[in-house]
Amino acid sequence: MRLLAALAALVCLLTACTGDSKPQGITLDNRPVAASKVDVDTPALREAKAAAGIADCTPGRGGGELPSLTLPCLGGGTAVDLASLKGPMLLSFWGSWCGPCAEEMPALQAFADDYADQVPLLAVDYQDQYPASALEQMQERGVTYPSLADPGGDVQQFDEFAKIPGMPMLVFVDADGAIAHREFGGLDSEAQIVDLVEEHLGVAL
Repeated sequence: MRLLAALAALVCLLTACTGDSKPQGITLDNRPVAASKVDVDTPALREAKAAAGIADCTPGRGGGELPSLTLPCLGGGTAVDLASLKGPMLLSFWGSWCGPCAEEMPALQAFADDYADQVPLLAVDYQDQYPASALEQMQERGVTYPSLADPGGDVQQFDEFAKIPGMPMLVFVDADGAIAHREFGGLDSEAQIVDLVEEHLGVAL
């Protein structure tokens, strides 16, 4: 009997048993939310975010064509449902574990400084188990544009993000909230970003 009880406990542990009949990662109104156990909003992380001067995440107007998945804001703040976002805007998928992501950050920050009023930039710290390291890297690189957090890679459940061949990934979101273009591997300059925005989003900068 003790062996059976131990096996049952092990199965429950491996399958994340809870007393709640609601599936993990689903809100009461059936909207998916990020289900990772990594806490990206603690007093220490909020303090680090404030010290770095990183902006809060801002939900969109709603009615976009991206999948409905609510992601928390890295370091605390306002959570954002991706489906609320409409462009023209950029989504920058990155992680503190990704060298090319760090190299791309200065170009993204320069773009945000010059053009955020026309084409907002929102980052997504993707499959990153160390939010403190992510915020530290943002501060070291002088990054102040906001970042959501998806430590569990929950966006992968949707076709739009099912296959991410390399990081960083810059996603160009059009006025309908649909993905107009994806750019992989990192960009070296603000000028490259401007050219891609004009080409794929039709915005004259």
